[in-house]
Amino acid sequence: MDKIMKKLIYLVASLTFASLLGIVAYIVIKGLPNLSLDLFRFNYTTENMSLVPAMITTIIITIIALIISIPIGILTAIYLVEYANKNIIMKFISIAIDTLSGIPSIIYGLFGMIFFVTYLNLGFSILAGSFTLSIMVLPLIITTTRESLLTVSDSLRQGSLALGATKVRTIFKVVLPCALPGIFSGIILSIGRIFGESAALIYTAGTVAQIPENLFSSGRTLSVHMFALSTEGLHTDKAYGTAFVLMIIILLINFLSNQVIKKISKEK
Repeated sequence: MDKIMKKLIYLVASLTFASLLGIVAYIVIKGLPNLSLDLFRFNYTTENMSLVPAMITTIIITIIALIISIPIGILTAIYLVEYANKNIIMKFISIAIDTLSGIPSIIYGLFGMIFFVTYLNLGFSILAGSFTLSIMVLPLIITTTRESLLTVSDSLRQGSLALGATKVRTIFKVVLPCALPGIFSGIILSIGRIFGESAALIYTAGTVAQIPENLFSSGRTLSVHMFALSTEGLHTDKAYGTAFVLMIIILLINFLSNQVIKKISKEK
């Protein structure tokens, strides 16, 4: 049985790796030859199909969404782990948070359109898209932070409290530093989801292919830009080029983030 399970694990891992390698190879083969200077013009036109405005919009939306979701997510996870009583209500809340992580992004987009775009009268704007994405990645940040806090040994908490530290000081000076690698992993996953999101942003941020003048202006991210080019059918080559650039950006963010996590882990 052990040999069978070992072979099965190797088989599943090989299939997963082969699928990932195939997707990456497909994007490289289709996207790399279609890269050109026109794609990196500062201003978008119907001739160059520049992705620079979409890249700037993506960065702005990502920063705003993370500024909103990271503090709320971490503080919520701290409350659930360190303060909340282990009763049926807290179990229900935990199940609800896990359930929210699996809701399709288009549902978040429809909610954002009804609440932020229409009810709050923000219109199709950077703010509406950022608020929607912050809600969408919030369950992910809460879950990863909560699991990271649970992995911290209780002996560290008890030792800090025994030395006279307050509970708040123990959390922020002892527990959180030990949980930082896991928290950063959740933030990295959130960034990847924001960069790859399109359905929720079409209904909230819009599809204007220009650099937004302010936070109330409409704009498109890289994923929405790629989706728009591919559905129009006139610039499929540009869509493949955009996909290649998007993949490189995400890989670069993951690589740099992993280096930071390794450095923090060594210091701890």
